[in-house]
Amino acid sequence: MPQLDRTLMFSAASGLLLAAAFPRPDLYPLAWVALIPLLLVMKQRPFAAGFVCGATFFGTVLYWLNIVMTTYGGLNLFLSLIAYLLLIAYLACFFALSSWLACAFEKQYRLPYLLTLPVLWVALEYLRALLLTGFPWALLGYSQQNFSQAIQSSDVTGVYGVSLLLVTVNCALAWIFQQPRSRFAWLGLAGTLMMSTTHLGYGAWREGQSLDQREDQLKVSLIQGNIDQAIKWDPQYRQATINKYLQLSEQAAVAGTDLLIWPEAATPFYLQESTSSSEQVRQVPAQHNSYLLVGSPAFHQQENGEISYFNSAYLYSPQGEQLGRSDKIHLVPFGEYVPLGKLLSFVNKLVFGVGDFTPGTVTPLPLNGHSIGVLICYEVIFPELARDYVRQGSSLLVNLTNDAWFGRSSAPYQHLAMARFRAIENRVWMARAANTGISAFIAPSGKVTAASPLFEEIQLSRLVGLGSEPTFYTRYGPLMAQACLVLSILGSGLLLLGLRKSN
Repeated sequence: MPQLDRTLMFSAASGLLLAAAFPRPDLYPLAWVALIPLLLVMKQRPFAAGFVCGATFFGTVLYWLNIVMTTYGGLNLFLSLIAYLLLIAYLACFFALSSWLACAFEKQYRLPYLLTLPVLWVALEYLRALLLTGFPWALLGYSQQNFSQAIQSSDVTGVYGVSLLLVTVNCALAWIFQQPRSRFAWLGLAGTLMMSTTHLGYGAWREGQSLDQREDQLKVSLIQGNIDQAIKWDPQYRQATINKYLQLSEQAAVAGTDLLIWPEAATPFYLQESTSSSEQVRQVPAQHNSYLLVGSPAFHQQENGEISYFNSAYLYSPQGEQLGRSDKIHLVPFGEYVPLGKLLSFVNKLVFGVGDFTPGTVTPLPLNGHSIGVLICYEVIFPELARDYVRQGSSLLVNLTNDAWFGRSSAPYQHLAMARFRAIENRVWMARAANTGISAFIAPSGKVTAASPLFEEIQLSRLVGLGSEPTFYTRYGPLMAQACLVLSILGSGLLLLGLRKSN
């Protein structure tokens, strides 16, 4: 077999194995060995090997983007494929850069991958979460969502610490395969075993503590209306939509509830307007003697006549009083707004409804002496945003989302997996209300205590604890990932100097 084919085929195999570790099929043990084929061959073509691995991985994990763009976004298949391939190519470059730099360090300074690639990988994952508004979907550590002992360290390092461990283990095993008689390879494996034991031991220790217990508790009901995206904004179906939420809320209230939560954009109209539709919703809290948190679009007319639109959540008291409004902060590019709108005025948004949304600010909502931090839709994949809400006093995180866009794909499961890490990082309960699922309750240990099926009308009620446990991550943020980025920048600078001198 030609060397070129062998190198790229092994790299693609790593991408496929890595993708299989994510939901679905969620074969998470594969992540501990998935990169070995890439590591064995990437020296031959460092950049191309990493790129092929990344393209295969992201192309497989993010296949559902075509469902979003064509079925629900109305984009024709050709343009959808072009946009999809451009995004995959962009994301694959992060894999390619990490493999190229690791090979360059090995060639220039004889540094083994074990010492360089884990740091580079985490640095580039962190960078991916920042560049071009950020897209930290499918970070390597998320693959371990169902391996509880492996992810408890997220309250110290965030999800990035899990990524670091996975890459380290892959590097140590690949080194042994390549040089089974090398003393340094065996020393590297021994060090990796110590690191893994410490990591998993910490997880086991944390599991033995009462992470999920809280003195103050709240009975919360998640209302999953299962409204078809194709008719969601059709005025003809508006009353039918309201009726679904009213009926499900009534079912939850029969058993008693303190807080009703309706999902993102549950009301396909402006709740702030005085209409019969809005009045029906505002009467719900008083009818059931409970708080109501509901997703709804909002607008604000400025003095100059311009109108700003928001993707918002309203909180009402049992007396029907509006206690506050929280606006979505991290908007979806080309979904909720068009970047560089004046230059790209010919580009239409994928989301049907109102015009471009305006980002909000971190605004915890007051609830009977406590505060709620609301993360709308994919905001839950940004660790710093959840951390900001907890640092500003939120004792419960709520994720309102409309995953109808994803259809019956693996995306809702991937979305839920990432939400679990926000609960662990800040040791806080999370309630997640989704239009079509997956609605769920997530404990501070990351355990999903209850979850709904996809595409089913249902109300889900459980007791949740109020209050967060102070964690290293909440206090100091992703210090480990930032340290990896600084080391990578400094190391890359030294590498470039060394390459110039050698030339």
